Amino acid sequence: MSNLDQKISALSAKYLPLAEEILKEAIRIPADYVDKPVDQGGDPECGLSNHEGPRLKYLKKRIVEIDAVRSPEDVWFDEYGNLVWTVKDLNDGIPDSEKRIIYFDGHTDTVRALRDQWIKKTNGSVDSYDGVLKQDELTRDFLREELGYLPPDEEWNNLIFGRGSADQLGGVIAEIISTKIALELVDEGALKGTIIRAYATTAEEDNDGAGPMYLMNKVLPGAGAELVPDVVILSEGTGDANKGALGIYRGQRGRMQIEVTVTGRSCHGSMPWEGLNPLEFGSAIISEAARRYDAREGFKDDPFLGHGTRTASLANLDTPSDCAVPDRFIFRFDRRLTVGENPEEAVADIDGFKSVKNAREAGLSVEVSVPIYEELTWNNYRPGNKQIYMGWATPEDHAAIQTAADVYRMVVTPNVETENETGRSGASAGGTLRKEPRIDRWIFSTDGVGFPIPEENTEIEISERKAWVHAGDFKHPPMFGFGPGIEQNTHKIGECTDLRELRLAIAFLSRYPSAYAAS
Repeated sequence: MSNLDQKISALSAKYLPLAEEILKEAIRIPADYVDKPVDQGGDPECGLSNHEGPRLKYLKKRIVEIDAVRSPEDVWFDEYGNLVWTVKDLNDGIPDSEKRIIYFDGHTDTVRALRDQWIKKTNGSVDSYDGVLKQDELTRDFLREELGYLPPDEEWNNLIFGRGSADQLGGVIAEIISTKIALELVDEGALKGTIIRAYATTAEEDNDGAGPMYLMNKVLPGAGAELVPDVVILSEGTGDANKGALGIYRGQRGRMQIEVTVTGRSCHGSMPWEGLNPLEFGSAIISEAARRYDAREGFKDDPFLGHGTRTASLANLDTPSDCAVPDRFIFRFDRRLTVGENPEEAVADIDGFKSVKNAREAGLSVEVSVPIYEELTWNNYRPGNKQIYMGWATPEDHAAIQTAADVYRMVVTPNVETENETGRSGASAGGTLRKEPRIDRWIFSTDGVGFPIPEENTEIEISERKAWVHAGDFKHPPMFGFGPGIEQNTHKIGECTDLRELRLAIAFLSRYPSAYAAS
């Protein structure tokens, strides 16, 4: 290890208790605010998409308090509601326009905590906000069955339980501590030739990548080179229950919502012949969609990102009563798009179903469309984007990915215990740390979908030196993911993350910017 690598490794261990403290409080904030009456400033949905203001304000305060920025002016909220902070070397003699611009990106909103279910299913031993309540009564068998991966019992003291621990507050906290370390080691070259712009984004769970979309559409057009990213590091969890923790994830499928509105004619339930039942015709559409997906009709496959998927995900019924034929049935499909698939074809595929044709011939109206996201962010910004989130992949031979593998070997490999015969450290089960970097991709979606822009977009000035990726009709900055948390553990009762992963993610983020600037 170089002298810089050694110091980064040492500081990542030194500041791990601080990272744990901030992470636990960030997880707790929904409880703090939910427990307050609304007339006293409480928000019953605090921490969810579009309601994460109190959590973000807490993080902003801690960023200043722990010296993760040079001054309070270096951290702010943008118009969308994203928390932004920036650090750089003021004395390296390199003009800002020539520095490498490294973005850190992680979202701060969470899915619903289901607090009552956590407490019930764990027999009162684990709380979705407060973590482990009764160490001696931990329901280990239930949690092992519920989650994709947990370490051996003797290693559970490394786990932080709570909603958002893996998805993905741990990654955001890693960003914060890493900028603190980079500033502390600025004289050692930790920031030489680079500017870090760190983002804690909002409204990702409900509107994937909309925080970065705001950046790409409103901030970067016409901006100087010192704002346009050379590399984006997504701090979403990159662990897999079977393959190991802390992978370097260089891509993901895209996602879109497809809404189907079936409008019929309501009538009294005793005289169904007087009506046109949208529930029955709509259910036939859902059934056909499932059959066609099972047969992979209308779906493409990619050797790296995998095949496209489609599943029914939401439904609403307009009906006068439970003794009437409904008037309208609205439902949605969650459609994952792999390489070679596009939103227009995905919509046209459903519109061409035999069941859709049958409904229309029977006299019902069937509309297949892409919904618009209109819900205000916590900062009262109206996104107004179509719910289409483009996939992406950074080539494995890109300098951004190769540098990531090099940095892994600099500050992760030396801090991983000797591997056993399975190629993993510690237990023989999956989810553990690896000595060698694992380059892979996400199954789920991340903020990364907000960065691709149409190839014909010339509003952002992108120099050849920045080496953006051009793929089909879109382009995007080189991107990859690296963060604590096992993908299969997210959104589940008992969600948790491992402090050992958090520590190494901090070290990685602290080291990568200067390594890429030197490459």
